[in-house]
Amino acid sequence: MGRRNTTHASGFILMGLTDSEELQLVLFMLFLLIYLITVLGNAGMMLIIHLHLQLHTPMYFLLSHLSFLDLCYSTVITPKTLENLLTSTKYISSLKCFTQMYFFIFLGATECCLLSSMACDRYVAICNPLHYPVVMSIRRCCFLVFASYLIGLIDSFVNVLCMSRLDFCNSNRIYHFFCDGPAILALSCTDTHNIEIMIFISAGSTLVVSLSTISVSYVSILSTILKITSTSGKRKAFSTCTSHLLGVTIFYSSMIFTYLKPIKSYSLGKDQVASVFYTMVIPMLNPLIYSLRNKEVKNALIRAMQKTKGSRLLK
Repeated sequence: MGRRNTTHASGFILMGLTDSEELQLVLFMLFLLIYLITVLGNAGMMLIIHLHLQLHTPMYFLLSHLSFLDLCYSTVITPKTLENLLTSTKYISSLKCFTQMYFFIFLGATECCLLSSMACDRYVAICNPLHYPVVMSIRRCCFLVFASYLIGLIDSFVNVLCMSRLDFCNSNRIYHFFCDGPAILALSCTDTHNIEIMIFISAGSTLVVSLSTISVSYVSILSTILKITSTSGKRKAFSTCTSHLLGVTIFYSSMIFTYLKPIKSYSLGKDQVASVFYTMVIPMLNPLIYSLRNKEVKNALIRAMQKTKGSRLLK
């Protein structure tokens, strides 16, 4: 048998979403609009929470970090995608590719952990409201955020370390619009079975543990809400957690569809659509979900707009 040209790639070609120049221009305009809304929405959410003292609570402290993660999460992927939609080379160096992958995994894993922390916050607020100020203290919230970032760092380090040891034969074309793990694993010509197992355990454990925490929290929340006798009490309790539950459902469903499956079942079209959804659409939707369905955020936003309008009239 002849020997294959096996080497460590010095760079890759991101094939993107389509070869059609007309469609690339449409996608560029669409993704640019999504990215601008994402930046404005998440930056605006962080600013509102920072400026309004009534939002200086554990729930909004965690929410501000979620907005920060979504802003960074989208920024890791979208600018390079926009650049590739306007250029013909679509080249990315190996260092930039694995750096992009590192921060993508880091931010995604951190968001999983942060969403589970937010579920715990809602559990304490609804199931143990009298102990809420003690249990969800500033120190406890800071610890939860720190632990989320730490787990994300470890998860991304393990994944990228495994991926960096891959060899590639002849082709350096990644059939994706960013350096995603399944696409790079599919490109490798070496036996990736052990690496797939390690990545599956690393990413799967983060997803499963965080999703289990969320599920247990919401089962307890639902049980507590059903025990409330008054309709207004039930409605108020539901309103405090529906936004988070909606955001969790959208985020986890797309992540599980993409990553908790064998690499052999990797499908270019379906996985790219799912990837667009969780790398661009979800970071844009989160500030809308948490603001439009949250009375306190809406009131803070209205007051900020009225204050801005009043200052303009005085001038």
